[in-house]
Amino acid sequence: MSAKKKAASVIVIILMAVLNYLIFIGYSESASEKTIDVQVTLTSDTVQTMQMFYLESETDFSEEQSAAAAYEEANTEQTLVFSIPADVSVIRFDLGEAASVTEIQDISFVYGDGVISLSSDLLSEPEEMNGITGFSYENALLVEAADGDPYLAWDVSGCGIAQMVEEQDQVGVIVKKVIFCVGVDFVFILALVFSGMLWSLPKELVENRRLIFQLAKNDFKTRFAGSYLGIFWAFVQPIVTVVLYWFVFEKGLKAGGINTRAGITVPFVLWLIAGLVPWFFFQDSLNGGANALIEYNYLVKKVVFKISILPIIKIISAIFVHVFFIAFMIVMFAIMGFGVSLSYVQILYYSFCVFALSLGLGYLTSSIAVFFRDLTQVIGIVLQVGTWLTPIMWNFDGIGLPSALRIVFQLNPMFYVVEGYRSALIEHTWFWQTPVMTCYFWGLVVVVFVVGTVIFRRLQVHFADVL
Repeated sequence: MSAKKKAASVIVIILMAVLNYLIFIGYSESASEKTIDVQVTLTSDTVQTMQMFYLESETDFSEEQSAAAAYEEANTEQTLVFSIPADVSVIRFDLGEAASVTEIQDISFVYGDGVISLSSDLLSEPEEMNGITGFSYENALLVEAADGDPYLAWDVSGCGIAQMVEEQDQVGVIVKKVIFCVGVDFVFILALVFSGMLWSLPKELVENRRLIFQLAKNDFKTRFAGSYLGIFWAFVQPIVTVVLYWFVFEKGLKAGGINTRAGITVPFVLWLIAGLVPWFFFQDSLNGGANALIEYNYLVKKVVFKISILPIIKIISAIFVHVFFIAFMIVMFAIMGFGVSLSYVQILYYSFCVFALSLGLGYLTSSIAVFFRDLTQVIGIVLQVGTWLTPIMWNFDGIGLPSALRIVFQLNPMFYVVEGYRSALIEHTWFWQTPVMTCYFWGLVVVVFVVGTVIFRRLQVHFADVL
């Protein structure tokens, strides 16, 4: 082993040890990342749907921060279950729209094996009531409600819900720390083993940067060559898509404003475009990167041409449109009263995240597409489904997903980017405030890039023969 290789190995081992230590002492999970069940045991004389609204910070109640359950058989004791975030501070129990007489025996908060019930003192003294014509407590809460919007609200911030969640998750957090450390170590070892191949491609890209930029500029221009309006068409389709989604959701389905986890209400069109802009960039980059070798097959057959630069040409070509939409998005935010903040600079960081992810996927998909042309059709379907699996048109924090399902959605790397755009533009938070998601994203990017470059290098000698 050479001295340079030994030095690199020592550095990697030191970094691994430091990161593992930081993970074990610094990683924790807040109650905001958890979901608990609120169980309401009651008897009512009316069959109807009841709702549990919740507040995580001081703001107004909204439909997006609520869960519903049906009381299905009159005059029978039933337990309704509502899934809400564990960092809840205030709950509001809506008794339905019809007049009713309801007896509430118990309200409990359940997480794992932990259970906290509202004390009789707290249950019998709601913070707020509306539409209640009769109210008494003796072993159970008896409520007479008028039709309209009757409800009872309690401040539960002092009930110890967050502490219960933390106690229940002690073992789980340790297991997650171990898994996280193993994942980090695996990424470092992978990068070390394939260091030669991993750095050879970036080196080639830097050496050919002028040629890459020139080809990317030509690619962008020739994409619309022959059309009367030229490159204007590159901007029409995304704008039409944004307008269409805005009209369907906000005007047709009455989506209204979106309440973020930080308690900020943002117009739906701004919330939508903050998710669509990075997705459009990723979609164009992945589609272009996958077809790069097929489209430029005449260059692949040239012996002296560096074909490793072809996937990045398509990604840089997509950047031209992306830059326009970033400017368009910032102007929309400014016009609608969201002033420019220093956190906006993170748009460059999250755009680079899409660039890095797309480049790794570009090497992987372009090399496979040469031999399996149907891959481009598969990518189209995956992107179509991904538009809905990524929280672009729907509010991830507002529909009360179970913890396990939340983790599944967060495994999508574009979840990190889309939520990052929104946090930078709306909540003005920074990417280092979500260290777990940041480490996961870049670990995944490294793995994808290593796998993509290895497959690209191994298959490269056969490209000219097949094309």
